[in-house]
Amino acid sequence: MSLLTNAVVLSVLVMAVLCVLRLNVLLSIIIAALVAGWLSPLPLENMPLESLTSGTDSQISLWQYFLLKTTATGEILIKGMASNLNIALSYILLGGIAVAISRTHLMTFLLSAIANVISNRKFIFILSIALIACFSQNLVPIHIAFIPILIPPLLSLMNRLKIDRRAVACALTFGLQAPYVTLGVGFGLIFHTTISEQMKANGMPVSLSEISSVMWIGGVAMLLGLLFAVFVLYAKPREYAQKEECSMGDASMGWREYATLFGIIVLFVVQLVTHSLALGAFAGLMCMIVLRGVRWSEIDSVMEGGLKMMAFIAFVMLVAAGYGEVLRASGEVQNLVQVVANFTHQVGDGAMNTIVSNGLDSNATMASNPATLDSNGASLWAKFIGASLMLLVGLLITIGIGTSFGTIPIIAAIYVPFGISLGFSVPAIILLIGIAGALGDAGSPASDSTLGPTSGLNMDGQHNHIYDTCIPTFFVYNVPLLVAGVIGAMML
Repeated sequence: MSLLTNAVVLSVLVMAVLCVLRLNVLLSIIIAALVAGWLSPLPLENMPLESLTSGTDSQISLWQYFLLKTTATGEILIKGMASNLNIALSYILLGGIAVAISRTHLMTFLLSAIANVISNRKFIFILSIALIACFSQNLVPIHIAFIPILIPPLLSLMNRLKIDRRAVACALTFGLQAPYVTLGVGFGLIFHTTISEQMKANGMPVSLSEISSVMWIGGVAMLLGLLFAVFVLYAKPREYAQKEECSMGDASMGWREYATLFGIIVLFVVQLVTHSLALGAFAGLMCMIVLRGVRWSEIDSVMEGGLKMMAFIAFVMLVAAGYGEVLRASGEVQNLVQVVANFTHQVGDGAMNTIVSNGLDSNATMASNPATLDSNGASLWAKFIGASLMLLVGLLITIGIGTSFGTIPIIAAIYVPFGISLGFSVPAIILLIGIAGALGDAGSPASDSTLGPTSGLNMDGQHNHIYDTCIPTFFVYNVPLLVAGVIGAMML
């Protein structure tokens, strides 16, 4: 089987091309899912063949077969969306809270404090945004919900400082991804636990401490990418049209502000206690309504505003989950990794044969097992090729699915035995699985790590999702992650 005929490869390429051509992201993902279904051997045994055939004739035409594959793909896509329903509901409820907060003076006080501290220090401003984003993953795990609250009122300040919003997009994506990759707290605990459980399920039990002890390599790589983006790549001033200015003059804390603040505290507490972001958002919103932080007459407009702000992101996440389910059901992900494994072993065997023919090692037994030949360099070459291809496969899958968390179960089942066959240590396999899952989260059009920053930075219509968020974050973070993953796996 060739990489060029693999449904995962072709469908992701189709999605990437459509996004670059500025087709709507949601439509691009749906088309990619259909392409994956058409090109892959989806299980059709449960489909109603009798509805497409006449009488006792069991033969179906090409058109009927195409219709059958489309129907099967659509059903898998819709069923797969269910895995992200909780996230979608959370985002919509958090959008309502964001609108409620925007109608009070809470953000005005925060903006005044930021403006007084930052003044004309644009680099401090950008790094401060990255730090706040980090808190949203671990300290107060509300993920992207803070972006539509914090970023839009700061756009006028960014314009005055002539900050390139691509640098801010990189800062936000760093804060949304690096903490969960590096630290086993908040969303990071979910990510590390997923790695641990999937490795254990595939015969390699590891502890959370073992995972944390190596995943800091990914965090350092992303930090270097952030500094390069802020101080080098997007350091030059960039002009934007100044539209609405955020007034910070006549602000006062009244009952409504305190009621809204209490609702935010309830959101945090309930979320931390129940581990349910949707339940926390609902509890916080109801507290705001009961305490009149949100007036009864404003409930409809607040919820409609929340839908407008977050519904598109929520639906993209739903469809991305469905697309991931189509890829899993097709079996093409396993085929893709198997092709990579076969290629790696062929390269390793080829390198070994060259060494033997040059007289560097005449042991035929060792020549048949390049993974045991660390002393002469053959296994190092095979490991280098294997680690590189493993990470590229993870990058391809995550870009298509749009979620690191959903990629781990897909790749762990094959990466564990594949890593063992190449002679990688347990820490090296942990690092490869973790970074392979994280690769592509930055840069994927379907990822909340890119959709979130765009939702805030494009509030005035001057920030493009693909060209100003996805492409910059893709190169800034995926390149150093690839390098760190390969080098780290070779050294561990």
